[in-house]
Amino acid sequence: ITRFGFDAKLHPAYLTMALGAGSVTMLDMASGYSVFANGGYRVAPYFISRVEDASGKVLAKAAPIRAGEGAQRVIDNRNAFVMYNMMQDVIRGGTGARAMALGRVDLAGKTGTTNDQLDAWFAGFQRHLTTVVWIGFDLPRSLGPNETGAVAALPIWISYMGVALKALPEESPAVPEGVLAARINPDTGLRDPEGKSGILEYFYQENLPPEGESVSETGATPAGGRKPEDLKNDLY
Repeated sequence: ITRFGFDAKLHPAYLTMALGAGSVTMLDMASGYSVFANGGYRVAPYFISRVEDASGKVLAKAAPIRAGEGAQRVIDNRNAFVMYNMMQDVIRGGTGARAMALGRVDLAGKTGTTNDQLDAWFAGFQRHLTTVVWIGFDLPRSLGPNETGAVAALPIWISYMGVALKALPEESPAVPEGVLAARINPDTGLRDPEGKSGILEYFYQENLPPEGESVSETGATPAGGRKPEDLKNDLY
């Protein structure tokens, strides 16, 4: 079993693994994405919370090992935070943007579509809940043109999470020690020395990019066409 809970035999060391060539179930995906949601711990999934008899007496009860309470740490908290933040951008302005309809800033996730639209995925999470939606046929065949993860799977995820998260307050992860935020010039990849414009990104402290010319000096328009003054309202 890999650190994210996947079956290693189904994930051989091929270059195409970086593009998602492995074989996974929805349970695998939910377990794997939960590592980013909970700060870096792998928790074992379970199906039955408890078993009761006809009189309500509890005959058996699950005793899961929880994140931060004995579960195995498989990635550094900084790694989990940076990945969480990157996947928040998927929802704030990427392929998962429809999820902004839920009116929350603590959601993160990733769409997925295999070749010829054989599978459509959306894996998304909040600090305490990870949900994965998959659409496909038991005997693989195309779902049809344009049936991507964002079109086919994401609406189901939104419908479910809109109900499941009602009782959970917004809770984005805290910035861990050793992670710094910096405004980055999108043209140069260098840090804006004034820290007032550019795209806000998070870095390991030891990997913070060097300073370069400010965005205003280069005339670049940051963040996919937005003007520097618009960035003050970014929800980071």
